[in-house]
Formats: sequence, structure tokens, C-alpha cells
Amino acid sequence: MHDAPHPFAGKTVRIRKEVKHPQFPNFGGSEFLLEDWWDRVAGKSWMHCDGNPACLVYAMRTSGKKVPIDDEVVYGKMRSYGHLVHVSEIEFPSGIIPSA
Repeated sequence: MHDAPHPFAGKTVRIRKEVKHPQFPNFGGSEFLLEDWWDRVAGKSWMHCDGNPACLVYAMRTSGKKVPIDDEVVYGKMRSYGHLVHVSEIEFPSGIIPSA
């Protein structure tokens, strides 16, 4: 569990251009309003949120990809849809990937 909010919580960041999403063809390169670490939003790891649609989509979307299986996952919104995104999939200013 992350004790502190994500350094970019409440800020708009950009999803890396190469990131794919089966339901959103223009997912990569889109703006993403980062709410906070997923475990702070839900109170537990995304891996233990059985039946949660955002977690299920994230698991399917990242399966077999070069995305680490860990809890460096944030929740945020793109348009009106909530998504889980691994920090490695985000273009942070100056290329820094903030972590816990």
C-alpha cells in the first residue's frame, strides 16, 4: 500500500503513444487525469479487486505485455471513463517515473 498520494495526483498527464487499449483506439497519446495510486483509491491491490471492471480490463490489457505485475498502478479518468494505468505507461514531465 502507498502511504502518500501519487506526486501527480489531481494533475493531467499523457499516456505514452505506444500504449494500446482494446476498447479505445486512441488511448495512447491521450490526456489522463491521474486521481491517485489505485491501492489508495480502492484500499487494496488491483490484483485483489475481483469483479471490478477497471481492474479486469487492466489485467486483460496488460497481459503478455512488458508491463510489470506490481502495484505501481494509478487510477484516473480519460474523458468520462475510469482506467488503471501502470506508471511505466505514462509520459511524466522530464521523463521521471515517480514511484512509491
